[in-house]
Formats: sequence, structure tokens, C-alpha cells
Amino acid sequence: MYDVVIIGAGAAGLTAAIYARRAEKSVLVLEATTFGGQIINTLEIENYPGMYKVSGPDFSKALYEQAKDLGAEIEFEKVVSVVRQGKEFKIETEDDNYTARAVILATGSQYKKLGLDHEDELTGKGVSYCATCDGSFYRGEDVMVNGGGNTALYETEYLAGICSKVYLVHRRDEFRGDLSLVERVSKLENVEIVLNATVAEINAGEDGKVSSVKLAIKDGTTREVPVKALFVAIGHKPATEAFADLVEQDESGYVIAGEDCHTSTEGVFVAGDVRRKDLRQLVTATSDGAMAASEAVSYINAA
Repeated sequence: MYDVVIIGAGAAGLTAAIYARRAEKSVLVLEATTFGGQIINTLEIENYPGMYKVSGPDFSKALYEQAKDLGAEIEFEKVVSVVRQGKEFKIETEDDNYTARAVILATGSQYKKLGLDHEDELTGKGVSYCATCDGSFYRGEDVMVNGGGNTALYETEYLAGICSKVYLVHRRDEFRGDLSLVERVSKLENVEIVLNATVAEINAGEDGKVSSVKLAIKDGTTREVPVKALFVAIGHKPATEAFADLVEQDESGYVIAGEDCHTSTEGVFVAGDVRRKDLRQLVTATSDGAMAASEAVSYINAA
């Protein structure tokens, strides 16, 4: 029996483990793949307070080691289900079963990808899924955003403030985002909107970084656009399938919870990108982790 079982060893989950251990609770972290979450794929982090520049792998390793040194147990097992049994929770993985007094869901979400050749190998070398994370690396350059929702529009607006030119590519003839935001972006002088077009190829230069993007236009023509970066903003997919019967989720699968990280099920808390919220950044993930752990500790102490 553990006091707290944390599902997910990304920034939110490991931060929760640190805070729960500092409150002298027994902690088990279960992770399906590897520790670090999405941030481990980020070459350089430049927007985390107090750290001018740190690599994603180094940041993740430091979090992992800190949690381990404080006494958190970390097992690499995929969680299959979480079921409430009285005042306790049974957590089933592909390898074992565990029980806990409280559970923190920190499974994160994955950026939806285009599924193109070279997309993965060029991630971090011009292909990005977060303009606020990586946009500053392309200050003064020509870049492209692919997407048609609010995220794509916001990222275009952000990049327009620091880049020379931004191409906004959308596969339909109108955007899905808010009309006021569409109008605002449309008025930006250094933004070129390309509708009825999809990204067909991502090309790299001799330096192994993105050099151009080939577009397939709905009329059957193609267009190659020289850019230094492609920002893919076609949505996220939260890892919440195993918890469909445990906590309330929105239509996209994000766990519904406020800033206190309480879910619809007493004793279950949520942290990080898997929580429904407006801003998904490293700093909000660690904030959620601290809050979820604090609330879980209070819940256990009051039981």
C-alpha cells in the first residue's frame, strides 16, 4: 500500500513525487516509457524561471534523480486501469497490481504529428510543435505554421512578433478559430495566409536542418516555400484512455479539473498537460505537480 501513486514520470509527475516525498508520504511513480515526458525531446529550455538555458534531457534527469534521492519509487510499467475500492485505489499495470490512498494522473499529452517522412528526425532541427517553446531560436527568420484552430492562430501571432515572415497554412478554406483572432492575424503585415493547402514534404539543407516545406495545393499544384522552421499546430491527444471510467473528461479527453487539480473523483488528482487548461508549458506542469501533491497529502491527512 502506497500513500500516493503517480501515473506519469514527466515534469508534472516527478515534481509531484518530490513534493509528496517531502511531506513524508510513500510514493510510487509508474511510467509507461521513459522519464521526462515531452520536454526530454527539447534541445534547449530558455523560458523556465531561474534557468537561463538548460537542455531537456538534463532537466529531466535532474528531476528524476531528485525524486529518487528523496525516496520515491519509480517503475517503468504501463497502467491498464485504476479502480476505486472503498477508500483505496487499485492500480493495475501490464506487469503488476498496486494499491494507494491517493492517485495523481500526470500522463501528459502528445502533439499530433503530420506523419511525414523526416518529421521525427527533423524535430528539434526546425520542426517544432510549440512556438512559445522554440520560436526564439528562429528570431528574424522566415517560418511556417500549419493548422487552423486557435492554437495555430495564436502561434502565428506570437511568431509574427519575432520572425521576419510567417506563412500560415491551413487545409481548408476557412479557419476553425475565433473570428476575432482570425481578423487580428489577417491584418499582420508579415503574415501570409495559405488556405486549401497541406504540408506534403519537409526538406532539409546540408546542415541537416529544415530548409523548405513543399505544399500541396487543393487545385493540384505544389509550392515549395523556403523556411527555417515548421511549427505544427494541429492539436494534442491526451493519454487518458485508461481513465475514461475514473474521472470526468472533456470532449477531447482532457481531465476536467481546476487550478487545485481535484478531479471529479475524490482522492484522484491531475497534473500537467493532461489537465484541461489554456497554457501547457514546463512551468505550468511543475506548478500542477506541486499543487496536486499538496492536495493529495491534505486529502490523506484528513482521511
